[in-house]
Amino acid sequence: MAKAGSGKAESLKPRLPRGLFDRREGDLLAQARMLEVIRATFGLYGFEALETPFIEYTEALGKFLPDLDRPNEGVFSFQDDDESWLSLRYDLTAPLARFVAENFDGLPKPYRSMRAGYVFRNEKPGPGRFRQFMQCDADIVGAASVAADAEICMMAADTLDRLGLAGQYAVKVNNRKVLDGLLEASGLSGDGMAGQRLAALRAIDKLDRLGFEGVRLLLGPGRRDESGDFTKGAGLAEAAIERILAYVSEDASLTGGDAPSGDVFASWEEAVGGSEIGREGVAELRTIMSLCAAAGYGHDRIRPDPSIVRGLEYYTGPVFEADLTFAIASEDGQPIRVGAVASGGRYDGLVGRFRPEPVPATGFSIGVSRLFAALQLAKSPLVDAAEEPGPVVVLVLDRENIADYQRLVARLRGAGIRAEAYLGGAGMKAQMKYADRRKAPLAIIQGSNEREAGEVQIKDLIEGARAAQSIASNAEWKAARPAQISVPEAEMVDQVRAMLERHFEDGAA
Repeated sequence: MAKAGSGKAESLKPRLPRGLFDRREGDLLAQARMLEVIRATFGLYGFEALETPFIEYTEALGKFLPDLDRPNEGVFSFQDDDESWLSLRYDLTAPLARFVAENFDGLPKPYRSMRAGYVFRNEKPGPGRFRQFMQCDADIVGAASVAADAEICMMAADTLDRLGLAGQYAVKVNNRKVLDGLLEASGLSGDGMAGQRLAALRAIDKLDRLGFEGVRLLLGPGRRDESGDFTKGAGLAEAAIERILAYVSEDASLTGGDAPSGDVFASWEEAVGGSEIGREGVAELRTIMSLCAAAGYGHDRIRPDPSIVRGLEYYTGPVFEADLTFAIASEDGQPIRVGAVASGGRYDGLVGRFRPEPVPATGFSIGVSRLFAALQLAKSPLVDAAEEPGPVVVLVLDRENIADYQRLVARLRGAGIRAEAYLGGAGMKAQMKYADRRKAPLAIIQGSNEREAGEVQIKDLIEGARAAQSIASNAEWKAARPAQISVPEAEMVDQVRAMLERHFEDGAA
């Protein structure tokens, strides 16, 4: 849009939408290394790669179906030309359920699937909350046995071990059936108690952050936080509060690395009382922990935890969460606990939405963006964002002979060496600065004299930078001509490869 009387178009202001981010090569390469470790670990367990599109019919996203008056609530949605609602995927599990249902007869059952990709949340962004972020999922569809849940927990532990986090995480396991049984035994069954059940589960979920007294307040009248904001409580009777607190506080060693003393599952059976669903959940947890122990996964890696709640309307059985146990320093030097970087559980109802019969399923999702940020803050070498070396840069000194420079570049590329010809309009000095900004290890220089002689100059920019630190004057610099050699064109590729091999193990920039 032009300003009045200016006759000149007004420039657009470059703005990145809130909750989104740009990423440059260093971070992309580091994340790719991390993803390769994750995919390789999933592959050891026999999981098959699958890619689903970013866009699904909104109705396929289940509980995230937007209200008619607010079609973009929770998900980014738009209408197709046939007036059907489409949405950017909210997670990677709902698209998997649609894919399995659509291809059910042609898939092996159980079906092991792994996916990685970006998901999108139309919600208010904030610290650690993005509108676009990456997840990496692994799911087993068609296995009703909790042996599948145990294997998912083992794979989560193996993945974190292979990422260099051995001894710095815990895979915590609970069961929604146990929680349902606990609430039933606490007098919270029936449709009329739905609100109190939800409030109680949310209170339990805050145990790590608020401690027992904070949970007690949220189970009762409510809690006022440090800022003065008040959260209404579940309003439970004192007997119900004591039963729930006894369950979540049973055996303090559950939050540590040592094996729990006594039979914690017997205590949980007492907590769920006569609830059939609750006792079924405890039995499933016993089996999961027994299978993990038999495979060599001790309590220091996989352990039961009564505070794990997960998806209040989503999961139907075992639920798990992988927490990093180390703290990182904030900008002001205060320790920050990283917390959960992966989570999941059994969701036996999701695929069945598309089919007449129930289809059991279990899986977990790694928050790639969150895990990557945590590894960066922990200064893990796996995600060192240091940029890899740039390409060899061929300087273009005679633009009328650009074809000659492209020929040199083609020879380097033909030998598997990253290379580019300078395509700007600047002179030699600026071209050298460009090569430096491109982190080029070498520069190829050929003026008219070199061309007539059939030679090129190869300048080792890495050695040149080192030499520059010890050369005091410009005269010394010119006399030394550090790290620069003249070679016949026919020997250029071999000389470039030899110089690269001195700097990089694989011999390629």
